[in-house]
Amino acid sequence: MSIRRPTLEQMRSLVGGLHMSMGDREIMDYMTLMEATFEAYDVVAGMPDNLPQVKYPRTPGYRPPASENPMNAWYVKSEVRGAHSGPLAGRKIVLKDNVCLAGVPMMNGASTLEGYTPDVDATVVTRILDAGGTIVGKAHCEFFCLSGGSHTNATGPVHNPWKRGYIAGGSSSGSGALVGAGEVDMAIGGDQGGSIRMPASFSGAYGMKATHGLVPYTGIMPIEPTIDHAGPITQNVRDNALLLEVIAGEDGLDPRQYAPRIDRYTDALGQGVSGMRIGIVREGFGRPESEADVDEKVRVAARRFRDLGATVEDISVPMHMQGQAIWTPIALEGLTDIMMHGNGFATGWRGLYVTSLLDYHSNWRARADELSKSLKISMFVGEYMLKHHRGHYYAKAQNLSRRLRAAYDAALGQYDLLLMPTMPMKAQPLPPSDAPLALYIQRAFEMIGNTCPFDTTGHPAMTIPCGLSEGLPIGMMLIGRHYQESTIYRAAAAFERIGDWRTM
Repeated sequence: MSIRRPTLEQMRSLVGGLHMSMGDREIMDYMTLMEATFEAYDVVAGMPDNLPQVKYPRTPGYRPPASENPMNAWYVKSEVRGAHSGPLAGRKIVLKDNVCLAGVPMMNGASTLEGYTPDVDATVVTRILDAGGTIVGKAHCEFFCLSGGSHTNATGPVHNPWKRGYIAGGSSSGSGALVGAGEVDMAIGGDQGGSIRMPASFSGAYGMKATHGLVPYTGIMPIEPTIDHAGPITQNVRDNALLLEVIAGEDGLDPRQYAPRIDRYTDALGQGVSGMRIGIVREGFGRPESEADVDEKVRVAARRFRDLGATVEDISVPMHMQGQAIWTPIALEGLTDIMMHGNGFATGWRGLYVTSLLDYHSNWRARADELSKSLKISMFVGEYMLKHHRGHYYAKAQNLSRRLRAAYDAALGQYDLLLMPTMPMKAQPLPPSDAPLALYIQRAFEMIGNTCPFDTTGHPAMTIPCGLSEGLPIGMMLIGRHYQESTIYRAAAAFERIGDWRTM
């Protein structure tokens, strides 16, 4: 197989784009000398791609009609049955639609990716199926995952399962809504700024963003490798711990993983919190965007741990207030460089490339006007900072992220867990289809202040439902030391046993 060689016109454009000046004669001399190098590309082009084997049969499924999809939470309904037995036998699991499921369509919320069908299974998919789970389809998510709301998907908004017309949370909007509505037992979500925890919280579910690298991200469309996380959203704590047991651990294909320490998370569920020390982080409350009823519900819930035998105290982590600012250059410049200019993967990556996804996604350039407003504003900032500030602030934010991690680690040196509201507000109304730009953007990013810092630092963080207000769920977030998910599950299970959170 031979690759296409550049034309003289293409070479002129390439030379100019690299800020060089060169005449046609010199360009043609280079083109002649490049031929031997292109022959190496011919060899690579003729070899089969080195992709993981797809193990279980499946069909493409179908896009459900509105009568089967009242929340617009489903993209595709399918059924992929795993092994005949295993810890997930009998469980129905839905995947966020940025997770590759071979042979089943995937659009990641974006019209520009619609029509793509993966040729590989993500590692988490294979592990779920090997454990006996049944994957029942793909859940809608936000347009390339760039929203904490649920209004940016190219097919329309995802509705909150508790209150139609309200946000279900994003970017794993359909995953949270389907679990919250009881349509599925479990879901896989993704989290770069809170996108597991926010939809779980808004939809009344349990969502765990584990330590960065604990769950392999292989075969999931990336945003920015240093903040990419995948993890479970479930109806209860036990299922959450069980699903994490199944999907956690090295796969040899994801450089985000650096000697992750796994555990039997379900073993922690009955241990209780007696003797545990929990620090209520003041800076997670009373934010400019905070709602008083959310703060109060979470404080009341926190005091219940004291009744269970834990020491519960107010503490201060002043740098938490700078966490969103530090996250911002990493997320925006990173997504622009890697997810968009790099076609989802970029270079310098030792892990698995889903080359079919890279190729299909690259077509966004011909349809860029279709990108969501939340993605456009993120790219405008990212492109400006990369082009006019050389990526300086991305680099500085990565340096500062180590200070932010140290600030949380210092608090976690004195306390087993930190506690705060998952989000400072309840689910807000979905913006109307003709909403002004300011409201559209506000609804996408207004809620991320407590969640996104822990994507930057990689600490495990879980949302657990702790009450209702005005008919909408409120989530409490527990944060632990790196690879101490079991400590979080101990506390979450103890709280769950107190009683039905809906009556709290």
